[in-house]
Amino acid sequence: MRSAMAIQVLPLSGGSRERVWTLVDKAIAVIDKSGLSYTVGPMETVVEGPLERLVEVAKEAHLAVVEASGGTVSTYIKLVS
Repeated sequence: MRSAMAIQVLPLSGGSRERVWTLVDKAIAVIDKSGLSYTVGPMETVVEGPLERLVEVAKEAHLAVVEASGGTVSTYIKLVS
């Protein structure tokens, strides 16, 4: 089943604006590495693919930012199938 996911990964303890952008880039790198079609927007990134794979990518992106930040991260997703 082809689905779409809007994802927003927000490091809550990121520090400076530049540091936050660097952390968000970690999430985008995970999405890019997935090989799925995606579009980066100013507030969220939209990814298209099989529903199961989208959920996996969301988890991987979230954990990549948690690991890189060493702090709290909130990830918001919207799914449509």
